[in-house]
Amino acid sequence: MTTDQIVSALATVTLIEMMLTIGLGVSLRELINVGANWRLVSRAALANYVLVPLATIGLVVAFRASPLVAAGLLIAAACPGAPYGPPLTALARGNVAVAIGLMVVLAGSSALLAPLILSVALPVVSRGDTVRIDALGMVRMLAISQFLPLCLGLWLRHARPIVADRLKRPMTRLSTLLNIALLTLVLVVQFRTLIHIPIKAFIGMPTLVAANAIIGWFVGGPAPENRLSLSLTTAVRNVGLSLAIVTSNFPGTIAVTAATTFALFQTVLMAAVAIVWGRGARAGQARSDQTEPAGTWNAVSARECRP
Repeated sequence: MTTDQIVSALATVTLIEMMLTIGLGVSLRELINVGANWRLVSRAALANYVLVPLATIGLVVAFRASPLVAAGLLIAAACPGAPYGPPLTALARGNVAVAIGLMVVLAGSSALLAPLILSVALPVVSRGDTVRIDALGMVRMLAISQFLPLCLGLWLRHARPIVADRLKRPMTRLSTLLNIALLTLVLVVQFRTLIHIPIKAFIGMPTLVAANAIIGWFVGGPAPENRLSLSLTTAVRNVGLSLAIVTSNFPGTIAVTAATTFALFQTVLMAAVAIVWGRGARAGQARSDQTEPAGTWNAVSARECRP
């Protein structure tokens, strides 16, 4: 096997395992509760499937990114539903149940919508170069490696909850190890390409991460905890899915490097943001706890002093 084939195979295995793990951790009741909130789901779809790809197109055009770098970033933009969304939401003190439900909805729907978005968006940024994907082939690949494992995990959680509970912890650890191994392998293989990525790309990627987070925040609705959840869910794209797509369609190119570098930027930046938000929420709660007894005592005293 060539190095590119090894990377592609590892990306596919990582995606399959990751989607199975996601399904194991979500009950049908949680999924139905989020799905019933059609306004929230609609806002999440608008943010992840329309606004984020549009922001990415605008950024790569503004920075005059090469067609393959643009392809790598667009592939990441078209792949929502990252499994890191709920843990980051927990760190930020957001609505974890919403983050979990949206993660599953977005991860499942992206098997169909990601190829559709890319088939429309890639020609816009190709600047005359032949940067194309096999949309039908991608749908078949994602149906097998993403949608079916997700459904299997959901079925196990529903039909065999004890088995799902036993599998969840080791599968989560394995998913983390596979993602780390995949990112490391891509960075090693693509190191020479990585050092030739222009400086403006390293400026544009954090800008894109920030734009994605802002998009999620503004479409998150009036509830602050839902805003946090949607902001983090929108900002972190599905690394396993994006690398599976980019390594199968553009193996050994700078598109793989761009998608990997963006994955590293988004993970580090949004983890830092989640920690800061979480500390702010804890500080606010502590202040509230300190003032509540005094307020309650004053209210009781006032009532007792009334004639």
